[in-house]
Amino acid sequence: MASSPCSNTNFDSGLEIKTRSVEQTLIPLVTQITTLINHKDKPKKSERTLTAIHRVGQAVNVAVGRFVAVGEAIASENQELKDEMGQACFEARRAGDAIAQLTDVGSDTPAPSDDRVTVFSDRTAMVKAARMLLSSVTKVLVLADRIVIKQIITSRNKVLVTLDHLERVSTFQEFVQIFSQFGNEMVEFAHLTGDRQNDLKDEKKKARMAAARAVLEKCTMMLLTASKTCLRHPDCESARINKDAVFHRMRCALEQVIEIVTEARSSGENKILSASICNGIRDFKYTVESLREDLFSLTPQSLTGQLEALVERTEDFTDSAYTGHEQRQRILSLCQLTRQDTQQLVHTWVGVQQSGSSKEATENLEVAILKTCHSMGDLRRELHNVAVGRASDLLKVHGEQLPLRALKAAGAEGNLEAVADYSRKLTEQKEQLVETCRLLCHVSCTEPLEITCIHAEETFHVIGPQIISAAQTLALHPSSKIARENLDVFCEAWESQLCDMGLLLKEINDVFEGRRGDRKPYLSLPRPGKHSASLKSAKAVKLDAEEQTSMAKLGLELRLLSSDVDAELEKWDEEEHDIIRQSQSLASIAYSMYLFTRGEGVLKTTLDLFHQAEVLSEEGLQLCSSLQTFSTRLVDEEKAVVLTENEKLVALCQQLQMGAKTPVQGKTAPFQKVDSTIQASRSLMTVVASLLPLCNKLIKKLSSRTFLNQMSLWTRKTKTYTDQFVYKWMHQNGAKQEACEPQSYSNGIFPSAPDSQKLE
Repeated sequence: MASSPCSNTNFDSGLEIKTRSVEQTLIPLVTQITTLINHKDKPKKSERTLTAIHRVGQAVNVAVGRFVAVGEAIASENQELKDEMGQACFEARRAGDAIAQLTDVGSDTPAPSDDRVTVFSDRTAMVKAARMLLSSVTKVLVLADRIVIKQIITSRNKVLVTLDHLERVSTFQEFVQIFSQFGNEMVEFAHLTGDRQNDLKDEKKKARMAAARAVLEKCTMMLLTASKTCLRHPDCESARINKDAVFHRMRCALEQVIEIVTEARSSGENKILSASICNGIRDFKYTVESLREDLFSLTPQSLTGQLEALVERTEDFTDSAYTGHEQRQRILSLCQLTRQDTQQLVHTWVGVQQSGSSKEATENLEVAILKTCHSMGDLRRELHNVAVGRASDLLKVHGEQLPLRALKAAGAEGNLEAVADYSRKLTEQKEQLVETCRLLCHVSCTEPLEITCIHAEETFHVIGPQIISAAQTLALHPSSKIARENLDVFCEAWESQLCDMGLLLKEINDVFEGRRGDRKPYLSLPRPGKHSASLKSAKAVKLDAEEQTSMAKLGLELRLLSSDVDAELEKWDEEEHDIIRQSQSLASIAYSMYLFTRGEGVLKTTLDLFHQAEVLSEEGLQLCSSLQTFSTRLVDEEKAVVLTENEKLVALCQQLQMGAKTPVQGKTAPFQKVDSTIQASRSLMTVVASLLPLCNKLIKKLSSRTFLNQMSLWTRKTKTYTDQFVYKWMHQNGAKQEACEPQSYSNGIFPSAPDSQKLE
């Protein structure tokens, strides 16, 4: 057998795709190359199959050639990337030629005795060629992405130079001229960084970029008024201090943007990781729950040390002068309870290690794990309530903006003594807000929210003194319209940050209660008028601690099933399929029911749980309807299998619905109904988890019947992506070639050109 053209090529697995644009460009190529590799290896190939394989191989090769031409042009314009880009383009062209050779199996297919290597005779060669193609194309795109980073850095440098000129101007005429240039450069920088922010895959980086861009946006107006005030009153020390603070903050924000795009180490990021109690609680609970799998994965000393470090962080709450006495005592009591439960867990854990994993010992360990996690959950809930409650109270108290109004009035009157008095009140308000933002950061359950809290904390910390210096300037020059305008701008920034804090507070609450993203509609309580069949007969009760513990095991199974469904859905290619959407809903609802068994989430009482069970049954029946429709596209044998499972699902949905609506009486009846509801939900999710891989397999089988259409679709997409790449690059580099001017528009967004004008 002849050797493969790509047999000596190693796949570069070190490339990391960090932007959505690169990822989306690669998806069609990955999908269709995978389809080509995974074609059915039948002894007899139809003429149509051979023609399709030959056509897609040639199309891939042509597209790669056009893509490489653009890459080589980029390399010639950017000498620092020339060697790497040239090597990547060479490998891509080589892989494209290899795929064209391996798929050369058209109507003139040679006899089986022919020694020529094809996709049928050497599947390994096709796999190697595909891997080399994907690796090299990805490398070209990642290298091209460096140019975008270079553009952002260049734009930042231009802004910094102009910023330095602005800081040194001495006349209004010179200031107006340079500020006009500065405004144009900031607009360009805002566009570049905005596109980059939307393109980033990492949510933490997106949040940091959003925070930095928000600072630059607000500071641009502050810079204008602060500079004008300083020019109007050059001998005023408070005006100079006000202006210097704005310039300093803008430079810090510009530096943060560059840290994000170049992935430099940030001290702010380390602050987040070390300060958040929510992260510490999550890690502690994970450590405790890992004892189920491995009793010797850590030592008792390390577990208690982790707990003490976590309890030490709660001192930000207990040591605060703004924390009420009762709240402080509850936090201290819960910390002590967590210590006791952890000590009991350690005692049980050591006993199991010494005596062996008997059934009774294992059950005792499970109970100790559940109690420890439950007490830690209670501590987390109390800290959340303290932080959110304080923030809500502050927003209500400071919503009228009394200190700001008083400062404006005192400044306009030239009353320096009153300005000093109200400045002290504003400083106290600022300290309260800064500390509250720090507490909110502790209870924020996601890194983007933690970053937003830190941004809010820094904003209040900086703007407070700036308002005071602006008010002092106005008090010294009460007739100055520019000084009054400057104070108004800083006060508006303060008010805007208070509004942002209100939105942040809502997001933190939504995440804590499980209402966020796709799961929000399914974790909220039923709307009035729906699912109300049992409102008159049922009574909302809460489970006691013993019942809650016995429910935890059953709830854990429900969580695992919910995770299994989510994992199966990630394997699907058709993201918009009704079966996917409805299965995601079922997984979300099941997860909220699992949180109920832990005493967490938005479902607080048994009545809430029964309502949610009705929602689960209705969503399950909708899935049954989608499965019934899907079965009509299947052949008899496949259809029978799907319908059999669908009948089971219908029966379970009806059983769950009837059970949820059935009234109960007696002391133990609510607990028994909860138990039966969770078990019925578990059975329903078990069937869903078994149906999803079957449906995914059948959908892929149906999709393979339209193989030729998919090949043509990918060819068109590749052509469009290449044309877009060519035009954008030529446009950005000021190319004058008429062959690259836009002649028509695809989907009204990106330019495309007639075939006769394509770059060869």
